[in-house]
Amino acid sequence: MTSESLSYQPAFTSGTRVRVTQQVPHVEGVWTTTTEGTIVRYRQAKTGSWFAHSHQDKLWLDRLEVRKDDGELVTLNLDRYSVVEELPRA
Repeated sequence: MTSESLSYQPAFTSGTRVRVTQQVPHVEGVWTTTTEGTIVRYRQAKTGSWFAHSHQDKLWLDRLEVRKDDGELVTLNLDRYSVVEELPRA
């Protein structure tokens, strides 16, 4: 775990309907995106990173896989700017 990843183990359960709002700060403001769907899987996965300088040069990311209502499968990398809200089932 790094300081950029979640500092706790969230209880994301497969089959839960969620809205994930993510923000990317930049010079002229903030980019915001929202994804709604059903959780398929939550996991922490390592990724190669040339700047990580951690164990085996890997950086661990919190990943949430969500199936949108149209069937598209989306993998979201969660960070401190991510907000996950539980929604009622459709």
